[in-house]
Amino acid sequence: MSDIELGTFLRSRREAVTPGQVGLPTSRRRRTPGLRRAELATISGISVDYLTRLEQGRDRHPSPQVLAALADALQLSAGERVQLRNLAKAASGADILCPGGLPPEREVRPTMRALLDRLEPTPAVLLNRLDETLAHTFAYERLARPIGLLDGQPPSRVRFVFTDNRARAAYPDWDRIADEQVATLKAESSRNDPHLIHLVDELTIMAGAPFAERLRATPVLPHRTGVERLVHPEVGELRLAYETLDAEGQRLIIYLPADNATSAALDRLNRRQSGALRTVRG
Repeated sequence: MSDIELGTFLRSRREAVTPGQVGLPTSRRRRTPGLRRAELATISGISVDYLTRLEQGRDRHPSPQVLAALADALQLSAGERVQLRNLAKAASGADILCPGGLPPEREVRPTMRALLDRLEPTPAVLLNRLDETLAHTFAYERLARPIGLLDGQPPSRVRFVFTDNRARAAYPDWDRIADEQVATLKAESSRNDPHLIHLVDELTIMAGAPFAERLRATPVLPHRTGVERLVHPEVGELRLAYETLDAEGQRLIIYLPADNATSAALDRLNRRQSGALRTVRG
């Protein structure tokens, strides 16, 4: 792959964005198609000299923060953000992961599988420290699959929340859910974890400011229990009381109905008789 492909991509995206799209005044006497370098540099908060070096292929190591700022300023789509990230990786010659660091747990112990079986018809999901879904009950499958929470290989809640357009419709309290996702990532992994660093770099580029600003915020402990609102395409809004159990590098989240309407909706999803899941009131 050519060293200047990253620069060519950035320049082509810059030339495709009109001043009006980013709130700048338009003029008929513009010799440059799209945005000028100085305009993009100002909007993204980087210097014109550095942007020039990136576009000319003289700098091949932009940070995830710089890439995120450029992606936001250029109003890149999700697919274009993936392309930007891949071109930056190729230009730098960096490995996908830094050496060292234990990989996140991905094996599901037989005892945990047996426990999930016994939790039916309760929605329950087993996650690792990167918020990847490792296993779940059939009841969780019926709850999460239509929303999109089980898309991806492996499915990832934090990727869904920050990079999937369906997430804001699924979570009426999206801001609070997003805060919790970042708090959980910080609490579950060390700052030097190369696997976390890789995920953070990816989300910084893919999601931009909504993720990056939360990452910079003062760390807070995630809630281990509470009530979560979720909009399901088949049964409407649900209020789910959740409890989080730690299990050696993994965590099990169990959901129960927080009101009678949710209890009835979950029974319909699971094709169970009314009252199969009793309401939990906090």
